[in-house]
Amino acid sequence: MAFPHRPDAPELPDFSMLKRLARDQLIYLLEQLPGKKDLFIEADLMSPLDRIANVSILKQHEVDKLYKVENKPALSSSEQLCFLVRPRIKNMRYIASLVNADKLAGRARKYKVIFSPQKFYACEMVLEEEGIYGDVSCDEWAFSLLPLDVDLLSMELPEFFRDYFLEGDQRWINTVAQALHLLSTLYGPFPNCYGIGRCAKMSHELWRKLEEEEDGEAKGRRPEIGHIFLLDRDMDFVTALCSQVVYEGLVDDTFRIKCGSVDFGPEVTSSDRSLKLLLNAEDKVFNEIRNEHFSNVFGFLSQKARNLQAQYDRRRGMDIKQMKNFVSQELKGLKQEHRLLSLHIGACESIMKKKTKQDFQELIKTEHALLEGFNIRESTSYIEEHIDRQVSPIESLRLMCLLSITENGLIPKDYRSLKTQYLQSYGPEHLLTFSNLRRAGLLTEQAPGDTLTAVESKVSKLVTDKAAGKITDAFSSLAKRSNFRAISKKLNLIPRVDGEYDLKVPRDMAYVFSGAYVPLSCRVIEQVLERRSWQGLDEVVRLLNCSELAFAGLTKEDKASSESLRLILVVFLGGCTFSEISALRFLGREKGYRFIFLTTAITNSARLMEAMSEVKA
Repeated sequence: MAFPHRPDAPELPDFSMLKRLARDQLIYLLEQLPGKKDLFIEADLMSPLDRIANVSILKQHEVDKLYKVENKPALSSSEQLCFLVRPRIKNMRYIASLVNADKLAGRARKYKVIFSPQKFYACEMVLEEEGIYGDVSCDEWAFSLLPLDVDLLSMELPEFFRDYFLEGDQRWINTVAQALHLLSTLYGPFPNCYGIGRCAKMSHELWRKLEEEEDGEAKGRRPEIGHIFLLDRDMDFVTALCSQVVYEGLVDDTFRIKCGSVDFGPEVTSSDRSLKLLLNAEDKVFNEIRNEHFSNVFGFLSQKARNLQAQYDRRRGMDIKQMKNFVSQELKGLKQEHRLLSLHIGACESIMKKKTKQDFQELIKTEHALLEGFNIRESTSYIEEHIDRQVSPIESLRLMCLLSITENGLIPKDYRSLKTQYLQSYGPEHLLTFSNLRRAGLLTEQAPGDTLTAVESKVSKLVTDKAAGKITDAFSSLAKRSNFRAISKKLNLIPRVDGEYDLKVPRDMAYVFSGAYVPLSCRVIEQVLERRSWQGLDEVVRLLNCSELAFAGLTKEDKASSESLRLILVVFLGGCTFSEISALRFLGREKGYRFIFLTTAITNSARLMEAMSEVKA
C-alpha cells in the first residue's frame, strides 16, 4: 500500500545538523547584544524560526518580548531592540521610522538588524538615506536550509519564483550557491552534477567559484551524496499547474502546508478548535499515505482503524501483569496513533466535501484532455463557463495557463475572448496580471508562433538539421514557445494504457496524475540518470529552449561508495510540488535510488498564480 523503502535503499544523511548550525549562529548573533532585548520578527520568518529555536530558547538568551514587524508604532520599552528580517526595502523604512521616532523623542537605544538569509547593499543604502546607518548595527543570519523532513530541505524563499522568473532579479542566486556550498562542506563533494535552465547554470557557476576559493576544505572527504541535479521551474510549468491527486499534494492544495505544518480547522478536528499538525515522517499514519493516490487513502485509513481497534481489544483477556505492560508500553503509542488517524480521516472528509462541491471529476477530465491534446474546443468552453460562473479567479487563470502552455500559446481569437471574459467577470484590476503571465511565458498568444512554424518547416527543408535546429532555437526565444506537445511525444509523457490504469499498484510515475501524465521534470531526471549525461537528449533540450543551458559535470568515482552513488539531491529553483516529490520517491523505489529534495519553496498551482498576480487576495 504505502511505499516501503527497498531493503537495499541507501541511508539518508542526517540533516538535523543544519538546524543545530542555524540555531547556534542565531544565538551567537543575539548574544552580541548583551542584556535584555526585545526581538521584532518579520511574519515570513516566524514559522521557520519556530522550527529552529522556539520561544524558550530565545528567552534563555535574554530575549524579553517578541513583536511582529508590522506597519504600526512599536510599544517596546526595552533599551535594546533587535530586528530579524528579510532583506526588503519596506522593512528598512519600518526600522528607520522607529529609530527616527526615538531620535525625535530624545531617546537613546541600541538597535541591531539581523538579515536572513543575507544582507543586500540596497538595504544598507536605504538605511543611509534615512540617516540611521550609523545608529544600527547590521548582521547576517545565513539561514537558508530548513529540513522539513528526512529527505526534504527548503530555503523558504517563496519570493524567489517571482523575483527571478518574472522580474529577472538575480539576487537570490548567491543564496542558492551559498546553500549548495554549505551542503558540500558538510556532506562531502558531489561527484556527479547535472542541470538545466539559465538559473541552474548561473547558480552552478557561482557555487563552483565558491568551491575554488575555499579549495581543499571538502577535497579529502568521501562524498555522501553521489549526484546533484539542478533544474529551473520554468522548464516545466505544466506539472506545477496541474491539480494534485496524491494525498500530501491534496492537503497542500486544500489547507496549505506552510513550513512543514498544516492548520486543520474545526471541520477536520470535529471540535471548536483549530489544530496545527506537523506533517513529516514522524507522523506514522501520514507517512504511509502521503504518496498515495487519494482514491486509495480512505480504504487504507479504514483498515488502519480496524487494526487499531483490534489492538485495543486485546486488553480484554489480559491478566494484571500483561495489562501493566500494555499500559506502560503500548497504550500511549496507540492513543497517539488514534488521534492522528481521526485527524487524517477528518481531513479526507473535508477534502471530499470541497472537491464534490467544485465538481472535481469534471475539472480533472478537462485537465487530462488538455494534457493529451484532445477536445480542445470543449476544454475552452469549460474554461469560459468557469470564468462566467466566477468560480475562482486563481483557478480560472490556472486553467487558461494550462491551455496556453499545452497548445504552444492561444490562437488570437481565443486569447482575446478569454481575456475579455476574465476581466469582465473578475475586474479590470487583473489587467497587469495578464502582462506578467505573458512575460513569464505562462499565458501567450500564438500570433508570431504560427507564422514561425511555417517558416521553420520551409527553412528546415533548405538547410542541414543542425542549422535548422539553431534557427528554430532563435525563433523559440523570440516567441517564448513551450513546445509541450513535441516534448510530450519525445519523452512519452502521456502513457498509453490498455484498459484501466491501476492506481493501487502503480506501474510508473504517471500515477501522481491518475495515470494521465508523467511529470516532465521527473522524466527528464530519470532519463539523464539512466544515461549519466545529456547525450541522446539533444532534441529534448532544444525543445525546452535550453540548448546552451544543459550541463553535466562528472568526476572520477573512485572515492564515491556505491551507497552514495544511489543518493541523488534534486534542487528545484523556483519551487517544487508534492506531486513531483511523490513521483521521484516512486522512481527511487523502483530503481533502487533515494532522492533528497532541496527547493527554494514548496509550490502548487495556486501559489504560482498568486506570485504572478498583481491583485493581492
